[in-house]
Amino acid sequence: MIKKFDAIVIGIGHAGIESAVALAKKGFKTLALSISLDNVGFLACNPSIGGTAKGHLVCEVDALGGVMGIVADKTLTHLRMLNSSKGVAVQSLRGQVDKYKYHDYMKSLLESTPNLSLRQGEVSEIIVNGSGDKRKIKGVKLVNGLQFLAKVIVVATGVYLESCTITGDVIEEKGPSGFSRSNYLANSLRQLGFNLRRFKTGTPARVKKSSVDLDKLTIQEGENTPYSFCLDSVQEELAKTLHHCHLGYTNQDTHSIISKNLKKSPKYAGLIKGAGARYCPSVEDKIVRFSGKERHPFFLEPEGEKTEECYVQGLSTGLPASIQDELYRSIEGFENVEIMRDAYAIEYECIDPSELFASLESKAIKGLYFAGQINGTSGYEEAAAQGLVAGINAGLALEKKPPVILARENSYIGVLIDDLVVKGTDEPYRMMTSRSEYRLLLRQDNADLRLSEIGYKAGVLSEERYKKLLQKKSDIEKCKEIIKNQADSKKVALFLEKISEAKAYRGLTYEEIIKRGGVTFDNFTAEFDIFNNVSKASAYDVFIEIKYAGYIVREQQSAQEALRLSEMVIPSNTDFYSVHGLRLEAQEKLSKIRPLTIGQASRISGLNPADINVLIIKLTRK
Repeated sequence: MIKKFDAIVIGIGHAGIESAVALAKKGFKTLALSISLDNVGFLACNPSIGGTAKGHLVCEVDALGGVMGIVADKTLTHLRMLNSSKGVAVQSLRGQVDKYKYHDYMKSLLESTPNLSLRQGEVSEIIVNGSGDKRKIKGVKLVNGLQFLAKVIVVATGVYLESCTITGDVIEEKGPSGFSRSNYLANSLRQLGFNLRRFKTGTPARVKKSSVDLDKLTIQEGENTPYSFCLDSVQEELAKTLHHCHLGYTNQDTHSIISKNLKKSPKYAGLIKGAGARYCPSVEDKIVRFSGKERHPFFLEPEGEKTEECYVQGLSTGLPASIQDELYRSIEGFENVEIMRDAYAIEYECIDPSELFASLESKAIKGLYFAGQINGTSGYEEAAAQGLVAGINAGLALEKKPPVILARENSYIGVLIDDLVVKGTDEPYRMMTSRSEYRLLLRQDNADLRLSEIGYKAGVLSEERYKKLLQKKSDIEKCKEIIKNQADSKKVALFLEKISEAKAYRGLTYEEIIKRGGVTFDNFTAEFDIFNNVSKASAYDVFIEIKYAGYIVREQQSAQEALRLSEMVIPSNTDFYSVHGLRLEAQEKLSKIRPLTIGQASRISGLNPADINVLIIKLTRK
């Protein structure tokens, strides 16, 4: 019997989870398929959520109505604000989580979500109706012969398509953490006309904590911060310091062992063909690329409360298992280390994301969406962000409504997707704060102000959360009025002296005090008790807006100009080869990418300002 659903999600990793939950929240009967239900939300690589720019993505997912931040906060074991000594634009939250609790909590969340059905099964074929540019989704066929029909499908298969794990010269046809791989779906995508590429990533060994001399490593304590990934989290319930992490370093002996055995590394032996992640290199790559460095740092991170396994962040390798023991034991503190799981490299198939619209729908097949590492990205957070957008837009398509297109000016998610669909990627893409032109505008603290209304209107953010947004906006207006008041001169004089700031020779408003260089949110609120009747988050937003006012205004002006270009829509039927004045290279790239706006076109590699001016003139004339 063939069963019908409104939507099907293939894969239940971080991208698939967000897609499936978003569709189900919107009231659509959704089927989520996975090769194994044991890998639902499984943290196959490092046991952490967030990090530089990735923390921003998690907060944005939460602001839109996603679930990653909720589950991360429920399973935290360690939390730190990265770059806390630097400006707010680059500060990012990173948490260690219990990987087994995270999986269990996420699976339970999915099982209890109305309208959502979980099923174990391997998809062998995506079925479409029509031909040419009139093709649209019909359903899927499983290896066991079952068929399921749906009007929209989200493919979120992670690194499982024809994946192989590689340790030395041992190549095994399986997915991460020993899970079964997807053997047939990649070929179905090829037959549908998708251009697949081979990418590569890797993971370090897992070692037994009690076999490490922790006294020889530097302890990395969690912070008792007031921050969380989810705005709904109750601070008192967050367990941030159940475990410590530890910092260590490689040494010249380690480097010598690697150099001596470099030819046995699958990459340098020619066994790996896939493009690796530039910003997450193996330890072999570090030794080769940074040969002048005497040591490289790594972090020892616990995988969970009820296991001795620890993840050695920064020491991923594909060297043979027989050499890994020697490599790890050359490190101070690891002299007697016991490896519990060997490190490995992994190769897999992914699509070219430039074949997608910014909605993450295929340009070639209506109703087919892609999200996560199949789009050439790396990381749980990038996957979750894409999954949520794909799920929202698949749902809006079912409602016959226009898609949500997040812009570079309003979110890191917008930057991520714009980079993928406009520029494509030749290696696993990783989000960084430097990829955004508007870092001061896209802070973690204001993710809800930027995105929650979008999530609410799209039908995935709850009414309760939306009311909190309205309350926060009201509190912000109150704060703006409060800081205009004159401060007590004697109190101001004592405060400025305490923080070694220059004297004030006239009365100051609270706003003028905030603009002083040595004034921080913590020392200001400790001294001036003026934000009693508003939320701390609202007060912090106002403080930052005042503190960085000049820089923020400049970014806002730049963002407004970019938005003007983004709103200049390029008709979908434009024949770029007939546009007089465009160079042949520009015509070819515009015809392939088919940008929706002038803003997108301006970011296509190979197009120059003259090409963009030609397009603007053409649109203006029309």
